[in-house]
Formats: sequence, C-alpha cells, structure tokens
Amino acid sequence: MKTFAVVIAFCSCMFTAYAQDTLSKHLDTVVVKSAEQLHSGFTRLKDVEGTAIYAGKKTEVIVMKNLVGNKATNNSRQIYSKVAGLNIWENDGAGIQLAIGGRGLNPNRVSNFNTRQNGYDISADALGYPESYYTPPAEAVERIEIVRGAASLQYGTQFGGMINFKMERGSDSQKVAVNTRLTAGSWNFLNTSTSVGGTINKLNYYGFFQHKSGDGWRPNAEFNSNTAYASAIYKLNERLSVTLQYTYMNYLEHQPGGLTDADFKADPRQSVRARNWFRVNWNLGAVSLDYHISNKLTLNTRFFGLMASRDALGLLTFINRADDGSDRNLYTDHYHNWGNETRLLYQYKVGTALLGFRYYSGHTEREQGYGSDGSGHDFTFTPTKASDSLRYSRYIFPNHNTAIFAENIFRVTPRLNIIPGVRFESITTKADGNYTNVVFDGAGNPIFAQKITDNKRNSRSFILGGIGVTYNPLSFLQLYGNFSRNYKAINFNDLRTLNPNLRVDSNLQDEKGYSADIGIRKNIGIFNFDVSVFLLNYDNKIGSILSVDSVRILTYNLRTNVAQSRHIGLESYVEADIWKLIKGNETSTSVTLFSNFSLINAKYIHSKDVSIQGRRVEFVPDVVFKTGVAVRYKKWAGSYQYSYTGKQYTDATNATFTDNAIDGLIPAYSVMDLSAEYHLNKHFSVLGSINNLSDVRYFTRRADSYPGPGIIPSDARSFYLTLQAKF
Repeated sequence: MKTFAVVIAFCSCMFTAYAQDTLSKHLDTVVVKSAEQLHSGFTRLKDVEGTAIYAGKKTEVIVMKNLVGNKATNNSRQIYSKVAGLNIWENDGAGIQLAIGGRGLNPNRVSNFNTRQNGYDISADALGYPESYYTPPAEAVERIEIVRGAASLQYGTQFGGMINFKMERGSDSQKVAVNTRLTAGSWNFLNTSTSVGGTINKLNYYGFFQHKSGDGWRPNAEFNSNTAYASAIYKLNERLSVTLQYTYMNYLEHQPGGLTDADFKADPRQSVRARNWFRVNWNLGAVSLDYHISNKLTLNTRFFGLMASRDALGLLTFINRADDGSDRNLYTDHYHNWGNETRLLYQYKVGTALLGFRYYSGHTEREQGYGSDGSGHDFTFTPTKASDSLRYSRYIFPNHNTAIFAENIFRVTPRLNIIPGVRFESITTKADGNYTNVVFDGAGNPIFAQKITDNKRNSRSFILGGIGVTYNPLSFLQLYGNFSRNYKAINFNDLRTLNPNLRVDSNLQDEKGYSADIGIRKNIGIFNFDVSVFLLNYDNKIGSILSVDSVRILTYNLRTNVAQSRHIGLESYVEADIWKLIKGNETSTSVTLFSNFSLINAKYIHSKDVSIQGRRVEFVPDVVFKTGVAVRYKKWAGSYQYSYTGKQYTDATNATFTDNAIDGLIPAYSVMDLSAEYHLNKHFSVLGSINNLSDVRYFTRRADSYPGPGIIPSDARSFYLTLQAKF
C-alpha cells in the first residue's frame, strides 16, 4: 500500500494543474517538427503524440511509404537499416518471424521489446512469454515507431524498449482505393497482397490480405502463410471516434533444422533434418475509443484480446547425431489473453501531464511430449515408442498485471524541459500442472515413472521511476537525456521445459536493473543526425551457461541468473541529402547518404563464477555498421545498402566451439542489398530487389531449439520482382 500511495500522490500533484488552469488561455504545444515530409523515410516521434509522451526519450520512426526495399519478405536489414545498434537474426527468407534486439539484448522473436500494433500488445503473452510469432506485414504498415531509453515508464516490464507497428488506414480523400501487389522471387517465392480502403461519410475503413509461399533456399524449408487485417474507424462527432480492428494470421513452415560447424563449412545449403514442422494460428482483436474532452484534455481507452496457438514438431536431439527415425518432440501452446490500457493526457499552461492505467490477463495452456515417428506435420501426441508416452507435461500459466503510470513535461523555459515519470506494477504469475519423472536403466528402458504435480505462485509489487530532460541550444538542435529503472519477469520457458539441449535453474529470479541515455540530435532539414551514449545495467541478468552433464557425458545450456551485466555503448545515425545540399531544397531529385554505427561493450561483472567474470555478454556484436545511398529521380528510385555485424558469442562462457553447434562463435559478416522501383504512371509501378548481392555465406544465429538446433544458415543471393497497381 505504501508504494501505491506514492504513485497516487505523484499523479495528484501533476493533475492539480488541471483545476488551476481551466480558465487560462490555451497555449499550443511546442514540438520539434517531423522530417516525414522528406524522402528519407526516417524521423523521430514528437514530444507528444496522441496520448503518449516521448520527450527526453530516444525514438525512431520508419516511414514505410518512403522505403525503397523488399517489403514482400519483410527484409529486416533494409527496413531497420537506419536504427542504430540492432542485432538481427535471420530465421527464414520470407520474413515470417521478426527477430531483432538492441543494445546487446537477445533478438529472439523481439522478446526484449514490448511489441505492439496500433498501440496494443501482439506477442504470445506480454508478461509471461513476450515472443512475437506474428509480424505485421510490411506492405500493410504505415510506419514503425521505436522507443528506447525510459520506455519502461509507459510500456512496462522490459529492458529493450517498445516497438509499435502503426498499420495503414483507408484513404481520407477516396471512397474506395485499391492497392494490389504481386511479387515473385527466388526458390519459387510468391507473394500476393491486396488492400481496399476509403472514407464514406463518418466511416474510415481498411482491409488487407496477404498470401505468401515458397520453397526456401535449403531443402525442407517450404512455407505457406496467410495474413488478414481489417480496421473500421467511425467518427461519432468532431471529438469522439470508435475504432474496431481485427488481425488473422496462420502459417505452416517446414524447418530444415540446424547444422554443425563442419557441415556449414562443407555446404551451408544442406539439411540434415527433414521432419521438423512449425505451425502458428493468430487471432487478434481490439476496440478503442478516442475522446477529445476539450482542447486540452484527451482520453484514449483500448481493449484488446488474443486467441492463438503455436505448434512445434521435430527432433531436438543434437544436430551432430543422425536422425534415427524416432518419435519427434512436440510442443503445443494455446494463448488466451485480454487487456485494457487507458490514458488521459492534459495540456496545461507550462506543461503536459499524462496519467495511465493498464490491466492485463494472460492464460497459456502448454503441453510438451512426443509426437509420431513420421515425417509429416501431424501435431498430435501419438508416439510410437511406449516409453515416449510417459515423458509428457501439461501446464496452465495464468498471470495478471495491473499498472498505474504517470509522466509530466515541465516546460521550465522555452528551451528546457524536465520530464519525470513513475510506474506502479502489481504482477501475479502462476504455474499449475504436472509432469512425469522417468528413470531409465542402462539400456534406455524405463524402470520407474512418477507423475509429479507442480503448483507455483509468485506475486510482487514495485515502483519504476525515471526522469528525462531536453535542452534546445538552437532551434534545430536538441540535447536529451534520461534515466529509468527496469524490470523483467521470468517467462514460461524459464519454469518448465523438456528440451534436451536446455535446462533451467530452479532458483531463477526476475531481472532488475536500470538504463540511461545522453545524446544530441537534429531532425529538421536535409542534414540530420542522432548521436548518443547509453548505459544498460542488469543486476541479475538471465543468460545461458555452457554446462556438462557428468553422468550422461553431454553438454547443455543452463539458463540461470548469470551475474550482473553492464552494457555501455555509442549509437550514431547521420544522414544527408547531398543533392539538395548542392542544388537547394526546391529540387525534386534526391541523393541521400546515410551511416548508422554502434559500438557496444557488454560484460559480466561481479560474478562468483570465475569462468564468467569479465566475459562478454552473449548475442552482443561489438560493432554494428550500416551505410547506404538512396536516389530519387523523376519516376525512378533506388537504394544500395552495406551492412556489417561484428562477431558475437552465444553463451556466457564465450565458448568458441561445441560439437553440437548450439554454442560457439558467430563470426563477423557483411551483406549488401540493392533495390529499385519505377513508376510507370500514377497507377502502375515495377519494383525489384537483389538481397545478399555478393552472395556471401554466413549465419546470424545458433539455436538451442526450433528452428534448429545448431547453426541456422542465412539465405544466399536472391532476386525479387514486384508489380503494383493502385486505383
């Protein structure tokens, strides 16, 4: 109750201004102008947008309509090319699953970002299993918003920040507008998408459907995916509007598995697993209300829900062992989640105040055991071997999260803003289920089986505090800084798993820490930059330690609170339109150069384990560098990009090699991409891309589970051609 009282007191102080200011004259909010009108396609969020405060935070916005790149495959290298410090995993060539991480955090399914679509959660379970099996299709996205530094104050328990996919809406000037795209590419890749939208009286509507399929670069890598999205915005009057949105996605993917280091060196295209399959079904709904109560006071409330499932079937035995035709591991999840987030934003004479509330209820049903010994996608628990039917677990993971948060922009002077914030969190997580403990003899025969019931409950409440500051020495230049506490709860995989390559410490604890940023940025005109340094501290970071089972004589990854880790880094983004610098801002021709560079030093400190002390944190390339040029001339547009990612390790001991390839070095690699588009007229366009232009052989990931285990090779050079029609 004491912590709750602190939050209420803070909020009360902020909103006292409301009563004092009701008769005062309204002053327009002073915000830094966006550069979205330029062809760059990259800008940052304003200090205040909608019912959110972004002042003092490091933010990035990717404007998709200005991106010259491969949208059909959601190519992450091209889409996120100007976001500094991102480590990108490439799981498949179709872009079905997004995997990015920033500042030395694990990229796996964007699990270290709070991932949203139109402001609401889209991950499997935002609290207990924040992995995103659904990625919004780039062809239907208007812009991508990324917030780092003090993002925990508004978006809760995470260290990486927030990423929000703002989807397209219907045309405001047409009753019916149609956009259809057809893309063909290497290895029988086919992508078709169509959108229909417009405005009729008070109703704005938008619908989108996408189908994609292909065989993949490697054998046993075919996929089939369907995604649909619908939105309806009804404007009841000038102040009040209601929005309904629904997203559907399903895909079936044949996974070729991983490789050992020797196999990758001999032939990275080969596959030694032919019986691995992955299936996802996603249903996401939301309803929101926006009410401009007055010129100063705005209310937004959004309800959202998820009904989804994920099935993974295949062999998780060490990749250096041949497939013996045995029963396959089968993991199934069913997610049933819902939540509400309500925000109230008030603009007063010398500031802006935000008060928010969030409630989230998650319910996950998880089964792990064995499926058939066949080769098809039969996602049923029907093992052939009698002993495999014993090794089975079934759990229910309910969780509840209530949060109250508040931020305030104090405009101390026309140049100086101070932005304090606070968030109260109450979290309850449970695990109710059972598993079977089986004892085998030396010949592998079961001699004893015991069904064990497992019930766990963990409730905790805490406060996250933070502060930001901005100072504008010149009208076009801003200094910014922030500090905030961070917290991340352990997820369901950290409670119980049957993965033979991974074991979990029974005493695993939630992660705690803090983050800070200091930077300088310019985002107006034809020369822009954002250069900053950051500090990210984990008091008890969860990670993987390469361990040895002395009884069974095998290695495995132990997931545990490794030690305190400290991430220090430099992030820089610089961009200039050199043609406009020479010819002036009136010319329609554009030749834009950009450079994105980051240096990260992330190490484990204060560890009791000498094998870890001073070691580099896993999944942290020391250097990430991207540079490129984009040209626009009359009806033509083109882009070239070079990407370099430094070497990184996959476990806390910094092992450089293991026989099973689960842990080891990920060598540095560089990749080039080339894209172009030509607009025949206002209705028809032709677009093309060559990805991995120099046809290098590299990999970005070693997996201890699906889609591996082992090294996951990235695709070779690929070609794509798109025809687009707009009416």
